[in-house]
Amino acid sequence: MATEGKSNLSFILNKVHDVTFQDKPVPELKSDREVLVAVNYTGICGSDVHYYDHGAIGHFVVKDPMVLGHESAGTIVSAGSAVTTLKVGDRVALEPGYPCRHCEPCLSGHYNLCPEMAFAATPPYDGTLTGFWKAPSDFCYKLPDNVSLQEGALIEPLAVAVHITKQAEIKPGQTVVVMGAGPVGLLCAAVAKAYGASKVVSVDIVQSKLDFAKEFGSTHTYMSQRVSAEENAANIKKQCDLPDGADAVIDASGAEPSIQASIHLVRRGGFYVQGGMGKPDINFPIMTLCINEITAKGSFRYGSGDYKLAIELVASGKVNVKKLISQTVPFKKAEEAFKKVKEGQVIKILIAGPNEKVE
Repeated sequence: MATEGKSNLSFILNKVHDVTFQDKPVPELKSDREVLVAVNYTGICGSDVHYYDHGAIGHFVVKDPMVLGHESAGTIVSAGSAVTTLKVGDRVALEPGYPCRHCEPCLSGHYNLCPEMAFAATPPYDGTLTGFWKAPSDFCYKLPDNVSLQEGALIEPLAVAVHITKQAEIKPGQTVVVMGAGPVGLLCAAVAKAYGASKVVSVDIVQSKLDFAKEFGSTHTYMSQRVSAEENAANIKKQCDLPDGADAVIDASGAEPSIQASIHLVRRGGFYVQGGMGKPDINFPIMTLCINEITAKGSFRYGSGDYKLAIELVASGKVNVKKLISQTVPFKKAEEAFKKVKEGQVIKILIAGPNEKVE
C-alpha cells in the first residue's frame, strides 16, 4: 500500500499554547467517491494562530484536542471506485470544508453558508496538518503541471480573496481600495488587479507591508494615520487621486477604525465588502452608508467556482503566490512556525508534511 512505512503524524492543539505531535491512524475511505491524499504542504492561516493563541474564534471553541491547519496541497494515494476525475499520483489543492449538499444554501450554489459545514481545523473538526487526509473527490482540485505543490497550498487563501473580490463586483477600469496588507489583503489587491481594476490602493499601518504590496501589484499605498475615520478617508482620496471615492472598498483587516474609514471612502453608489473579522460588534457609520446608497456585503470563505478560478489565476501567471512564501519548514518545526506568524516575522510560511523532505 502507498501508506506503508509512511507517517500520519499530526500537529494537535490541546489547549491554548499547548500543542503536541501524535501519530494517528491513517483514515480509511468509507465512500466510493472519496480520495486519500498525502499532505505535502500546509500554510498557516490567521485563524490557526488565533486558535493557538486564544482557543476560540467567536462561538467556535476548542473543547477537545484538535489537529490544526486547513491551507493544504497534496498527492492522491488512493481513490474510491466511483472517482473518475482524479487518479493516484495527481497533485491537488484541498478545499477543506464539506457541506451537507442538501440544504437551501447548498442547492442554491452558496454551499459556504451551509449550516452543517464541516470545516477543517474549526471545532470540532480536525485539520490538515497531518500525514494523510481523506476528502470527497470533488473538493480536491487537480493542479496544472506549471503549478507547484507549494503554490497549491496557497490556493485556499487565494480562493478567499477571489470570493471577497467577487462580492465587490469589480469591473475593468474601476478603482479599488483594500484595507489591510496581510496575506488575504494582498491577495485581494492582486485579484482586483487581475479583474482589470485600473487603480488598486493598499492601506496598512506597517510600512514594510505596504512596500511589499507595491511589489506585489498594488498601484498605490497609504500609511493609515492616527486621525479620525473621516480624515483618513479624505487623506487617502487626496493622496491616491480618488476625488469621488473608490468604486469598491474591501476591508481585510477587521479593525474598527479601518472599517469606519472604509465607509467614508466608498463613492456614492459604490460597494463595500467586509472580509476581515475582528470584534463581534463595532460602531458603524450607518448615516454615510445610507445617504451614499453604498452596497455593503459580508464575505465568508469561498463558494462555487472560487477554487477553480484561483487555480486559473495562478496557472496563467496573473497572481504570483510564490512571492508570498517567506519560508518552508519541516513538520517538526510547526510550533516554531506558528510563533513566527504570530510575531509577524513572515508573510506566509509553509509547513512540509511529515513525509516530505525539506532541503
